[in-house]
Amino acid sequence: MESRFHPAETLRPVTPGDIPFLLEVYASTRAAELSLTDWSDEQKSAFCRSQFEAQDTHYKKHYPTAEYHIVEVDGVGAGRLYVDRWFREIRIMDIALLPAHRGKGTGSRLLSRLVEEATLSQRCLSIHVERYNPALRLYERLGFALKEDKGVYLLMEWNPS
Repeated sequence: MESRFHPAETLRPVTPGDIPFLLEVYASTRAAELSLTDWSDEQKSAFCRSQFEAQDTHYKKHYPTAEYHIVEVDGVGAGRLYVDRWFREIRIMDIALLPAHRGKGTGSRLLSRLVEEATLSQRCLSIHVERYNPALRLYERLGFALKEDKGVYLLMEWNPS
């Protein structure tokens, strides 16, 4: 799959040594909401670790066939991409980039390649997105549509038809 990405962007499987980096990526996705609290840095760090571990446990339990990748740009960790492929659907479990790599087209290119894969395999492509996630506009621009409103999360889906 790597050869279909921008030359500077590669995917590699997550290894146990990547946990600190993955925790950093996760914490970066929670930074804005945590900035609204009066928690200490230690409390924020403990909360992020706890939530990261809970998420990781959930993913491994509910997505046993998933692929977990580190996104690298020019050989440097930029984010994570977790995908599970089923008979009729490709589920993006998680896509997250560190702030320094957001808004530069990396996410769009990763998603476009998944749209291409879904088109070629005639499967839908889906992702759960928090209602107020700024990336929601990106998904809509790429042709994802609301499939189900789950309260905090929206299930967005792209279909090849």
